[in-house]
Amino acid sequence: MLFRKRKPKGDDEVVTFDELTRFPMTFYKTIGEDLYSDRDPNVIRRYLLRFYLVLGFLNFNAYVVGEIAYFIVHIMSTTTLLEATAVAPCIGFSFMADFKQFGLTVNRRRLVKLLDDLKEIYPVDLESQRKYHVSYYRKHMSRVMNLFTILCMTYTSSFSFYPAIKSTIKYYLMGSEIFERNYGFHILFPYDAETDLTVYWFSYWGLAHCAYVAGVSYVCVDLLLITTITQLTMHFNYIADDLEAYDGGEHTDEENIKYLHDLVVYHSRALDLSEEVNSIFSFLILWNFIAASLVICFAGFQITASNVEDIVLYFIFFSASLVQVFVVCYYGDEMISSSSRIGHSAFNQNWLPCSTTYKRILKFIIMRSQKPASIRPPTFPPISFNTFMKVISMSYQFFALLRTTYYG
Repeated sequence: MLFRKRKPKGDDEVVTFDELTRFPMTFYKTIGEDLYSDRDPNVIRRYLLRFYLVLGFLNFNAYVVGEIAYFIVHIMSTTTLLEATAVAPCIGFSFMADFKQFGLTVNRRRLVKLLDDLKEIYPVDLESQRKYHVSYYRKHMSRVMNLFTILCMTYTSSFSFYPAIKSTIKYYLMGSEIFERNYGFHILFPYDAETDLTVYWFSYWGLAHCAYVAGVSYVCVDLLLITTITQLTMHFNYIADDLEAYDGGEHTDEENIKYLHDLVVYHSRALDLSEEVNSIFSFLILWNFIAASLVICFAGFQITASNVEDIVLYFIFFSASLVQVFVVCYYGDEMISSSSRIGHSAFNQNWLPCSTTYKRILKFIIMRSQKPASIRPPTFPPISFNTFMKVISMSYQFFALLRTTYYG
């Protein structure tokens, strides 16, 4: 059976709201998470997905306990410090995945409500979408999502499958006498996980699924953040473009006042939605940045102190963590820039022939734009490129301390 390759949509085709959110929603379902499960009329499917999600996270956290046990045993001695720091980035990654999933579960209804509100103000006809440049935002968002997802899932996949692939090649193609039974992650098992082949493969594939669950939950929360911020940025830029292009001298005073009134209502709603995004994601991003600083530190340390094979694996891990922090900071910076731009656009329009009332309202718009929409994690400044530099600085400080401890 032949399948047609779906062509990417251009400026002459309508892009639905569901298409913008389809990728993170579909990807999340692969581990059993369905944000719209309450609206699913199929009760059996709803409960099966929920059971699969809970079972996956129980398995995931059981292996995390094994990682923590391994870390505690090996951190006690300086001779095994390298082994302890090898598992530390994986523990940090696991904690981030757990915390993100917990945060999403707690804020599920608020997130669904936010998506519904964004859908209400989403341009639905082709002419409106051209004015909003929906096609551009969709293409740009898709590229970022694909790159980010591929990099993060490459990390979990490489750690999961590299030992099995290596052992298979050595045993079947290179004539090795034994099939090495190693795992991609350092785990302290409460049983003999290597002697019996059946037990080994059962444990191995359980660990591989654990890594997949961690990767998807880690990635999808960020993908949902990207989706919401992209749409808010689209609305802020549309307001700025429309405001700058408006010529008050070509309309009556009554038309001008009505135009500004409608725009202020629209702008206010977009700002309210941005505050809801901040409320849902800010605390998650705080812990994400703290954990990412440690993960980048430990992964960087492994790159400088390990063998060639581990250097490649940890470099992928290091790159994925850096990209994740950068992507979050990039979209935080985009939201600040797009909302700040509204004030500049208001000043740049032709307001000279307009009435005093119109100018006064325009002044309030400019004043409001001086406090731009942003994501504000506790104890951190608003998320922007400056935040990215702060996270990198924290990581380097941890890294320097770790190297001093190890080589000192």
